[in-house]
Formats: sequence, structure tokens, C-alpha cells
Amino acid sequence: MVSAMNDADLSQQLSYLIARVNRMIEDDLARRLQPGGLAIEHFRILKALEQDRPLPMGELAARILVEPATLTKIIDRMISDGLVFRLPDPNDRRRVLVSLTPAGEATCRDLLSIGKEHEEHILHALSGKDVQHIRRIFSELKLETR
Repeated sequence: MVSAMNDADLSQQLSYLIARVNRMIEDDLARRLQPGGLAIEHFRILKALEQDRPLPMGELAARILVEPATLTKIIDRMISDGLVFRLPDPNDRRRVLVSLTPAGEATCRDLLSIGKEHEEHILHALSGKDVQHIRRIFSELKLETR
């Protein structure tokens, strides 16, 4: 028998607390990106490609936490916007790589202050010790799927 869960129980569940914090963080980032018309997923793709490029589509999807089919649609849009381009993998013709265009590189430079301000806003709400603990716990967290 499933027990009834009241609001107090839900508000203390770890999954709920993590989702709540994630929503606050993403809302803040979306607000910061909105004047430039950039979506959070576009921001994450640009930052991932800035760090490591070119990247295979599958690896990029995993890094930015979206399904491969969703990534394909996002990349199509970013190609139309002139931010990224696709190229064949020279080592595996079945794979497609994604890289930044010069306009994508320029956008990354423009986003540097937004990313920094966003991170500082989050860090301001926590003590240095809390930040270290959260990073360690979340980095080490591994859940088995059943």
C-alpha cells in the first residue's frame, strides 16, 4: 500500500530539494541570457565546445544533459544562427562532430561575464566550505538505475 505524502514530506525529499534549487539556478541564468536571446542549452553547448572542440554529437548531448534527438534540433538552430557547424569525424565516418564558428567564439567571449556573474550569484548564497562540500558530494554521487 502506498502511503499518502503530505506537502511537508515532499518539501524535505532530496529529489525535490535538488529540483527546487536547480529551478532557481536555471531561472537566474535564463534571466541573464534573455537580453541576448540565448537559451540555456545554447549557452551550455557554446561553453562545452569552447572547452573541448570539436565534440561528437553523442558526447555533447551527454555533457549538456539533453537527449541526442533534442541536441540535433538545437544544433540545427545554432547552425542557422551561425554559431556552430557540423563536420565529419576523420576517424569514424559514422560520427558527426560539432565545432564553433568564429561567431560562436565571439559569443563565448561575450558570455564570459554572464557566466561569471551567474556563478558568483550562486556562490554568494553559500559559504566557501558549503561550496566545497556540495561540489564534492555532487561530483561523487552515483546512482544505479534499475
